[in-house]
Amino acid sequence: MDMKRDYYEDIQLCKTSTALVLTIGLFCCLVIIPFVLGDYNLYLLNLIAIHSIVAIGLNILVGYTGQISLGHAGFFAIGAYTGVLLMVKGGIPFPLALILAGFVSSGFGFLLGLPALRLEGPYLAIATLGFGMAVTQIISHLDFAGGHMGLQAPKMSIGPFVADTGVEQYAVIMSVTAIMTVAAINLMKTRVGRALVAIRDSEIAAEAMGVNVLKYKTLAFAISAFYTGVGGALMAFALAHISAGSFNLILSITFLAMIIVGGLGSIMGSILGAALLTYLQIKLQVVQEAPIIGPFLLDVSKRFFTAEGLPNIQSILIGGIMIAIVIFEPLGMRGIYLRFKRYWKMWPF
Repeated sequence: MDMKRDYYEDIQLCKTSTALVLTIGLFCCLVIIPFVLGDYNLYLLNLIAIHSIVAIGLNILVGYTGQISLGHAGFFAIGAYTGVLLMVKGGIPFPLALILAGFVSSGFGFLLGLPALRLEGPYLAIATLGFGMAVTQIISHLDFAGGHMGLQAPKMSIGPFVADTGVEQYAVIMSVTAIMTVAAINLMKTRVGRALVAIRDSEIAAEAMGVNVLKYKTLAFAISAFYTGVGGALMAFALAHISAGSFNLILSITFLAMIIVGGLGSIMGSILGAALLTYLQIKLQVVQEAPIIGPFLLDVSKRFFTAEGLPNIQSILIGGIMIAIVIFEPLGMRGIYLRFKRYWKMWPF
């Protein structure tokens, strides 16, 4: 029987020797990958890592605390612009600018969490949606933030080290992602994490047990916004340019789709969902170049739509995948992983 006899067994990062070996193997692969893949694939991995940070933060709010949000594109924009402005106009070094970008977004998350305490369900979704739309509109009209033209972001640098190449950017982004992933895993095993899950399951029961609902709801918004702000700052430095128009409603919906497809209430699910949707978004932009399905989709688009509308196939395919996962596996990609894990543990019986 898998019975825990000590508190430290519950907070162990790797609970079994198999998990420890797999974790070490994963880190070894992450170290080797940049020397094997080209710049384009490294760019794709960087995007996946950044979106994973955002998805983990959003899952802490939605999956673990049960609070819906459609305004995380706003926190993403705040983190991106804060990080760039601190480096360009404040002369602050990259590591400090990255942390401050997270804290500034966290502050806005705390402020948004206060009025959200009286809202839930679709009303909370509308409130967060309004926040996200307001942030992008305000930023686009600020002259010191570049207006509609946006800002040119400097390169990531830590002391004398400057991330010029794709491998160097990968090293910085993946290191930050690994640190924040481990931090999230440990956070959910602490008193704070258990309080958030209790609020998600039943606010009344949690309050009856002594959980300060007001405190932990606002804390969940702040933590989620911190992760999203750090991800936004990393995205700005990775793309080298930001503009307010890219932080739109579709981006917020995409973030929410990542955690639903990956699996709510799961750090692993956040990463899997971010990896799948980011990969599809990038690869389906040139779907017409696919060996077999590309010409077929081009022919379908010419017959029933227009050739110029072929990029919309991306949205159709992603939407179809999302619907299929929600219908056939409500637990998302994490549910598929659990099925394989259960089968492997029971094999050959």
